[in-house]
Amino acid sequence: MGENQSGEIHEIGFAMYTNMLNAAVAALKAGKDIPDLTMPLALTAEINLHTPALLTQDYCPDVHERLMLYKRLANCENEDDLRLLQEELIDRYGMLPSQSLALLETHRIRLAARTLGIKKVDAGPAAIQLQFVPNPPIDPAKIIHLIQKERTIKLAGQDKLSWQKSTTTLQERISALYQLFAKLMN
Repeated sequence: MGENQSGEIHEIGFAMYTNMLNAAVAALKAGKDIPDLTMPLALTAEINLHTPALLTQDYCPDVHERLMLYKRLANCENEDDLRLLQEELIDRYGMLPSQSLALLETHRIRLAARTLGIKKVDAGPAAIQLQFVPNPPIDPAKIIHLIQKERTIKLAGQDKLSWQKSTTTLQERISALYQLFAKLMN
C-alpha cells in the first residue's frame, strides 16, 4: 500500500485495521449494506467458573512461553483451533493439570457464549448466571418459554438469566452450562 492508502493503518494499528476490514467484509457477505462498526469487533465473554484457570509455572516454566500461549489461546476462533492448541500443549508439556484444563474449558465456553450473545457467565457451586448483550440473537419467546417450563430458571434483571443449579465439581458445572446453552438454542 502507498502512503495515502495506509494512513488510516498508522492511526489505529494494523491488527485493528484488519479486524475492522474483516468485520466489514463479513457484514457485506451477510447481506448488510452498511456494517455496524459501533458494536465491538469481537464479543469476548467474561467467564467465571469459580476455579483457577491458568497455565501454571510447574506446567510451563518459561514466563515468555506462557504469555505466548495465552495470546494464542485468546486468538483461537473455533473448537478446532482450541483442540489443536490442547494437543500441542500435551505434546510439549505432558498431560494438562486441572488449572490448565479449566483454562481451555473457559475458552470453549467463551466461544459457545459468543454465538448466543452472552457477555458474562458466572457459574458457581449453587447457581449459573448469564448476562446477555443488548439485543442478543435469541428469540425472547424462547427465553420466556424456558422460564415457564423450568422453575429453577429465572430472570435476574433485564438482561440476566439465573439457573439455581447445584454443581460440586468443575465438570458438573461445565456440563450444566452446556445444558443451559442447548436449552437456549432449542
